[in-house]
Amino acid sequence: MSLENPFGGEAAALWERSVAIPTADGTHALGAALGRVLEAGDLLVLTGELGAGKTTFTQGLAEGLGVRAGVISPTFVLVRIHPNLPDGPRPGGPDLVHVDAYRLESAAEIDDIDLENTMDSSVTVVEWGRGRVEHLAESRLDVELHRAVGGTATGAAPAAGGDAVLDFDTDEDDEPRTIVFRGFGPRWEAMPEVLTAARESAVTEENN
Repeated sequence: MSLENPFGGEAAALWERSVAIPTADGTHALGAALGRVLEAGDLLVLTGELGAGKTTFTQGLAEGLGVRAGVISPTFVLVRIHPNLPDGPRPGGPDLVHVDAYRLESAAEIDDIDLENTMDSSVTVVEWGRGRVEHLAESRLDVELHRAVGGTATGAAPAAGGDAVLDFDTDEDDEPRTIVFRGFGPRWEAMPEVLTAARESAVTEENN
C-alpha cells in the first residue's frame, strides 16, 4: 500500500486499518481515545467529504488531548490554536493546532502560515492536507473518513475555483462511517493499540 507524495516521491504507508463506527458519538469517542495517546510533534492529515465526521472526530481529539473546547470547522480561518488546559486531563500536554488547507494550493502556501513554529510543541491536525503537508514532518497519521451515504473522500483538496462542496456544515449526521487510518514514518511504525481495540469493538457490535 502506498500513497503518492508530490514533495518526496512515493511514501509507503507502514500499515492501514479501517474502523467501522456506527454513530457520531462513536466517532467522537474514537477521536478522544486517540487524542489521549498523541504527543507533541504529531501530525495528522484529515480527509473526508461534507458531513463525513471531520469536526466530530477533531472535537474528540481535543477532548482526549485536554485542550480548550470550541473546535469547529475552520471554514475561512486557516488556523485555530486550542491551548492545553492546566486543569484538564493532560496538564502540560501539547496544544492542538487545527488547520484548514482547502484553499491552499501548494506546500509553499503551507509554509507561509509558519506551522513549523508550533509543530514541536503541539499536535497539528490539517484538514485537506494530503498533497500539501507531507514535507512538514518525517512521520504522519493519515485519517480518511467516509460516510455510509454520499460521496467519497477525494484525498487532496481541489484546486482553487473547483466545484467541490466546502465543508462549512458542522451538523454531522448520526450515521455509520468508516475511518481509514494509515501510518507513515518512524513515529507510526507500530499501530496504536487504541485502533486495534476500536476495530475489534466494531466487529463485535456488528456480530451481535
